[in-house]
Amino acid sequence: MGRSALATTLVSFLLAGNAAADLPPIIQSGTKFFYENGTQFFMKGIAYQQDVAAAGGESTSDTYLDPLADEDACSRDIPIMSAAGTNTIRTYAIDPTSDHSACMKLLDEAGIYVVSDLSEPSTSINRDDPEWTVELFDRYKAVVDELEQYSNVIGFFAGNEVSNNASNTGASAFVKAAVRDTKAYISDQGYRWMGVGYAANDDDEIREYISEYFNCNGEDESIDFWGYNIYSWCGSDSSFEISGYDKQVEFFSNYSVPVFFAEYGCNTVDGADGRVFDETEALYSDEMTDVFSGGIVYMYFEETNDYGLVSIDSSGDASTMTNYKYLKSSVLAADPSSTASSAYTPTNTQGACPSIQENWAANSILPPTPNSALCECMLASLSCTVTDSTNSTEYGDLFDFVCGEDESYCAGIKADSENGVYGAYSMCNAKHQLAYVLDQYYQAQGSSSDSCDFDGLAEVQSASAASSCDASLSSAASVNSVVATATAGSESSTSGGDDDESTASRLGFSILGGIYISAAMAVGAGMILL
Repeated sequence: MGRSALATTLVSFLLAGNAAADLPPIIQSGTKFFYENGTQFFMKGIAYQQDVAAAGGESTSDTYLDPLADEDACSRDIPIMSAAGTNTIRTYAIDPTSDHSACMKLLDEAGIYVVSDLSEPSTSINRDDPEWTVELFDRYKAVVDELEQYSNVIGFFAGNEVSNNASNTGASAFVKAAVRDTKAYISDQGYRWMGVGYAANDDDEIREYISEYFNCNGEDESIDFWGYNIYSWCGSDSSFEISGYDKQVEFFSNYSVPVFFAEYGCNTVDGADGRVFDETEALYSDEMTDVFSGGIVYMYFEETNDYGLVSIDSSGDASTMTNYKYLKSSVLAADPSSTASSAYTPTNTQGACPSIQENWAANSILPPTPNSALCECMLASLSCTVTDSTNSTEYGDLFDFVCGEDESYCAGIKADSENGVYGAYSMCNAKHQLAYVLDQYYQAQGSSSDSCDFDGLAEVQSASAASSCDASLSSAASVNSVVATATAGSESSTSGGDDDESTASRLGFSILGGIYISAAMAVGAGMILL
């Protein structure tokens, strides 16, 4: 499609849209999405972002192109997606400081909703070294603050394939903490309902555990929807049974929140243009619509991974590919059976959290909520701190030395997701954490003059924490003293019986959990006075 044809399409598109009001927000009830008028909503989506890794993988670059901040690209691409029956797009990273009003208006006028990931390549939960920190939470909150103003935002993904096999399941505890805290933030700000979910890959060793884990322990800390990145229907020789879709329907039939394909569109048979989207027909058929709320095809842009629906040439012109035509035909023909909200009463309930076992290492006890005020109080209270001139590349050696001298020095920054044990400062940034452990070492050495030097990387300072910090710092110290001796988490994390060790472990965490609650209350009260 050339520029002239696109321009004509766009003019008609804008004229039609000018008379329309903002799209009504999508709401959730039980396992289904609904428009405000009670009509059930099924996602008919396309992943819309350039330079994202194939099939939900990780980007190799810290840079990204915000797809909702490029008005020219949106003007070119939204009519093409709309013509294929698209009512939802997924974006993987947006810049919350950019202006998204033009693209969001075009999407709104086209009847298209948005689900956006909260992270970006350089600020995300790393599966191999997971954290849930002040910096990450600030990023997540900023994305929420930017997009909440648009009624066509359905919600957010707190993570995408963070735990992608049995070797890194512990990272899921940090993502679930992000779900909990982002949901609480949306509520605390008085924003309308916007869901917070997770997008998982289809790994046969952990698929059952991870879906159970993110949907247990009450609504406050569990997902609002489950996104499934699934690529099992490959080529025209596949089927509902061969692809395993029948098993997915069976498994998720008892799930208590909406489930949809966050990515789909296998390209292993003749690449992108070998896709005929028979699975799209199945997705909106009676075999699936009682359990699945539609899906999002990966992806709009044709790139080296060969998953594209549309090719963009060097001049910026867009040309639809063969598989776009198949998708368009399948989506426009889809007429899923629906349920009116007035006739629907949710009956599914959450299940139990998975226990710690060979293929699952994430405890149901989650990391603490990041609190920048507590971290600043802690930093001001120290007598020994890292110098401002110390390069972050040198932090690792300092951590290794101090923690190697005595593990108790580092209890306050400990983050053990398998046992569900977290130091009060495990959510602070690396500089704050390093300052804390250096001060612990300094105090243990009797505050000797040479124990806060580290070849010029640390220095003595005058403690200057405000009196309003006292209660929160005291509670944090209580948490850290228990963490220093804690060896295991809650009862759900062990498979053993009521022997002395497991009983002691449960008692230890019962104490720790109580201290966390007290600390949170003290911090909340104390920070009001700062």
